Amino acid sequence: MMSHERQFYINGEWVDPVTPRTMDVINPATEEAFTQISLGSKADVDLAVAAARKAFETFSQTTRAERLDLLKRILAAFQARYEDIANAITLELGAPVTLAHKSQAAIGVGHLTQMISVLETFEFEHMQGTTLIAKEPIGVVGMITPWNWPINQITCKVCPAIAAGCTMVLKPSEIAPLDAIIFAEVMHAAGVPPGVFNLVNGDGPGVGTAMSEHPDIDMISFTGSTRAGILIAKAGADTIKRMHQELGGKSANILLDDVDIEAAVTTGVVDCFQNTGQSCNAPTRMFVPAQFRDVAVGAARRAAESIKVGAPSDPEVYMGPVISQLQYDKIQAMIQAGIDEGATLVTGGTGRPDGLNRGYYVRPTVFADVTPDMRIAREEIFGPVLSILTYETPAQVIALANDTVYGLAAYVQSGNRERAQEISRKMRSGNVYINYPKGDLNAPFGGYKQSGNGREWGQWGLEEFLEIKGVVGYAAG
Repeated sequence: MMSHERQFYINGEWVDPVTPRTMDVINPATEEAFTQISLGSKADVDLAVAAARKAFETFSQTTRAERLDLLKRILAAFQARYEDIANAITLELGAPVTLAHKSQAAIGVGHLTQMISVLETFEFEHMQGTTLIAKEPIGVVGMITPWNWPINQITCKVCPAIAAGCTMVLKPSEIAPLDAIIFAEVMHAAGVPPGVFNLVNGDGPGVGTAMSEHPDIDMISFTGSTRAGILIAKAGADTIKRMHQELGGKSANILLDDVDIEAAVTTGVVDCFQNTGQSCNAPTRMFVPAQFRDVAVGAARRAAESIKVGAPSDPEVYMGPVISQLQYDKIQAMIQAGIDEGATLVTGGTGRPDGLNRGYYVRPTVFADVTPDMRIAREEIFGPVLSILTYETPAQVIALANDTVYGLAAYVQSGNRERAQEISRKMRSGNVYINYPKGDLNAPFGGYKQSGNGREWGQWGLEEFLEIKGVVGYAAG
């Protein structure tokens, strides 16, 4: 099979860019380039949008049964390329092989399976008296996805868009693009009609801005930083397109005084450092009752120091490198800020872990005695850095947890579920997780405040890609 790394997928075909321009893709474990991709321009976006716009005329009129059949074919094609997708994520992201195979690639299957289930029973029309309420596809969607959980963020946008009857143009992250190229091959193998799904690689200024400004794109679905989300919203304002955004987070993990502190802290540390801390909903601010400060610090130290950091190819490794030199430098600066501002460095710190002198490896880092005004308590670090804060009363911890511009997730641990439920209702966040539960791919995923607008996953994700039409007088009075 020929490589499509320097091509784009437009109107059902692999095509060369209008203006050739390439970029190295770096393996974060070695700091070396292992391939190149082409970077697109406005001209490539125009071609992709024109294909999507034309395809929308027919694809928007397909039946539920036709779209279900298509999603099932995509699922089968995805499963056929499962190993390739997982291996690509290890190579481009530095995700440890175990994480890549059991979580990163697996969640793509999860979103496809969940959307098939949702579409089977979703109500697109109902009568309200004599008025027909119809939910119809919004149109052409521009999708801009990040590098940290790449196939998750692609499938949780593409699946509901297909289910709704939308057509789309995808711009994946240019620093982790291989899984998206394989995904485009999956879509082709599944027989997705030409123009329904299009892929244009590129950077934010070259492709992201062109998509955000494009008059023939009806909606932008973006996952990434709050800073980038603001720019995209401004670029799309002139054409009043729908802006669907899942942005940054600084999630609180509240441990109440009736939990097993050792166990709750240990799980919280492990959760925080999953995917090398590169998750927007990571529980990065741990709140412990002041009287348990020492117990919590000891447990956090032991948990962090037990985490195996190393080559992503090692199945025993829990934490690989972070994605890039830029991210590495940002994380190092934030760790230094924590030290400079007077937090207690429990374990970790600046520099690479012992024995790792190449690759963007960061030491699993825990700070204690963090105060709410410190940068490490306020800014999203997007690396393996945990801040431990203390509190005196439930009312105080609720105020502290909500004292952030973000509102993506919150975590509550309690031996009394009713206490946890009461606190969950007071969290200003799109998700609350009680006692480290199993995931739910039909729960709405998204944030309050500067963590975004709209929701993803399951039926909630499907709703985002639909317009609502009221046909008054549809039935006789």
